[in-house]
Amino acid sequence: MAKIKFKLNDKTVELESDINRRLLDVLRDDFSLTGPKEGCGEGECGACAVLLNQKIVNSCCTPLANVDGQEIVTIEGFSKTKRYQIIKDAFSEMGGVQCGFCTPGMVIAAESLLNKNPHPTDQEIRIALSGNLCRCTGYNMIVKAIKKAAKDGEGLW
Repeated sequence: MAKIKFKLNDKTVELESDINRRLLDVLRDDFSLTGPKEGCGEGECGACAVLLNQKIVNSCCTPLANVDGQEIVTIEGFSKTKRYQIIKDAFSEMGGVQCGFCTPGMVIAAESLLNKNPHPTDQEIRIALSGNLCRCTGYNMIVKAIKKAAKDGEGLW
């Protein structure tokens, strides 16, 4: 057991826990943040995606030890921003959401991409989404949604 301190959705948090616990389990069990979901448990599906120091990571593959002193943003924290609203609206308008299971991870992936590249090509979007699986919507609508978000959020990224 070790004391771990990090910033979670703009709030400094501290807990004593096994440093080998998965970040996903800590977020869900200790902080009741259920946006990141258990999908594959192997870092292949992106359902558990969060931002770690503004970079996308799969929380199912991130040990708690790796977040000490770092900054984590989950979909719950990101949802309080104007950028989230733009991405969410674009996903809704372009039909990029169906069952919703993958949506938090896809939105986090979109934010991660647009934060680095506010004018991505379709190919760059597809590459950025390559770690996220969607079984319902199909990627064409999600790509269109991210293109729309980039256009609608001009100047925010």
